[in-house]
Amino acid sequence: MKRRSLPIAAALTATAALLLTACGSGDGKSSDNDEIAGADQVAETPKESASTSGAPAGDKPDGVDLSLPQDINLVFDWDKPMDKNEAAAMDDAANFVRAIYRSVAQRSTKEAAVTTYSTGDGLHYGQVQINEWIKGGWTATGTLRHYDATTRSAPNGKSVEVAFCADSGKFYGREIKTNKLLKTEPSIADYDHFKIVMTKFPTGTDLWKASKVFVETKAEKCR
Repeated sequence: MKRRSLPIAAALTATAALLLTACGSGDGKSSDNDEIAGADQVAETPKESASTSGAPAGDKPDGVDLSLPQDINLVFDWDKPMDKNEAAAMDDAANFVRAIYRSVAQRSTKEAAVTTYSTGDGLHYGQVQINEWIKGGWTATGTLRHYDATTRSAPNGKSVEVAFCADSGKFYGREIKTNKLLKTEPSIADYDHFKIVMTKFPTGTDLWKASKVFVETKAEKCR
């Protein structure tokens, strides 16, 4: 797949949801008829221990802190599939998104949640996104909605592709120094379509990690 580079810094101020830009893991074009990219990968052991910071038990799946500031609202408006593995992969795809925005709020790429829920190209993708928020001096605020999710399993049972839409129309960047809200006019740029390849962690747990991320920006099918 042809790589897509991150937009220049000036362009980043025009979109709060930096996660919704394609970066480092593909060109955002993954055909439904193709084999799942990275399906033969095995997730690596996290390099960092789980966080022990105080947070409600519901914010600590797999023992890592996924709590977010009250002004960051991540909505996952989808139904779980009947298949146990696909349901677990979908849950952890959502946790991968939460881990990125927790890291943005904490101003750190070293949050345990990121290494828990991603590996390989997926980890690289997350760290690049977080770094751009940090370098820009921004944090996030508002509601980011995820919806129309589908899942697709690899024949080997080790990978699941979780695809979904994201609407950032009510999700904004905020300059930390000035507290200025970076609002934009509603447009097709608010809609993006993700395909995240979730890879089974090689233990008896239900942990899945994002190993590949493909993003179609300005996705008309998500409008």
